[in-house]
Amino acid sequence: MRDLLARHGLSPRKKWGQNFLTDGHVLTKIIAAAAPSTDDCVLEIGPGLGALTQGLLAHAGNVVAIELDKWLGDILAAEFSAQAASGQFTLVRGDVLKIDLEAVLAPFRHKVAKVVANLPYYITTPVIMRLLESGLGFASITVMIQKEVAERMSAKPGTKAYGSLTLAVQYHATAEMVAIVPSRSFLPRPEVVSAVICLRALPQPPVEVEKEKLFAVIAAAFATRRKTLVNALHAAGFTAKDGGGDVESGKTGLAAALVACGLRADVRGEALDIYQFAAVAEAVTQGAATGNSSIAAKS
Repeated sequence: MRDLLARHGLSPRKKWGQNFLTDGHVLTKIIAAAAPSTDDCVLEIGPGLGALTQGLLAHAGNVVAIELDKWLGDILAAEFSAQAASGQFTLVRGDVLKIDLEAVLAPFRHKVAKVVANLPYYITTPVIMRLLESGLGFASITVMIQKEVAERMSAKPGTKAYGSLTLAVQYHATAEMVAIVPSRSFLPRPEVVSAVICLRALPQPPVEVEKEKLFAVIAAAFATRRKTLVNALHAAGFTAKDGGGDVESGKTGLAAALVACGLRADVRGEALDIYQFAAVAEAVTQGAATGNSSIAAKS
């Protein structure tokens, strides 16, 4: 890795969060989790110097690599010129948050789409949420991210890591922690521990409830974690549904609605799983605002 950078007169760019993976064992675990095959088109985000790209090309039918850095793009173009000539490798230069992914993947519609990435920490959540909500039908998203964020994505109710990001991921996919990656596995060494997480897409959301309303309830519940769910919902302008005119208003009505959902009146949002949140969303109503289904900005 050092020789390749030196040969091209380059060094990792801190402003873009460039930390190049140098541990072959971790590369093997990433590829095993993604399980690319000749029927797959793998979208690789941030290929860097191409260490993971090389492994993916050994298994996948096609690899489409998105690289923002011009100089790294030049290295990739040179290193994988033969695969590009055969049509197996496609280099796309630009920002993954701005590129038209549907257009990029259009030539490979007949393939199973998967994502593999070693993401810069500062764009982790926006990128993953864009991929999950893109509607492009990714079968899986296998990414190297900060361990803390991976723990939040795969957290269980009642834990400190559990929150709105957890539930946003669960709405679209199952999450599996694949590996913990120490800082010594990178060049240069980051200041935090990393992790590989694999998100496998669900055929449909696990709950049948209006998405905007569900995530408005979730956002209210985690806006202030110390509040009970009744107080959090009341502060966000929610009231209990009044189907027959006999539901009390205000906090009393909300407490009654939670009890009707099988919950304690003093429960906190961090204790609810996605199914319980869906039940609560069906039992309450909100005035003018319905919240925002995208969790990226809230996480």
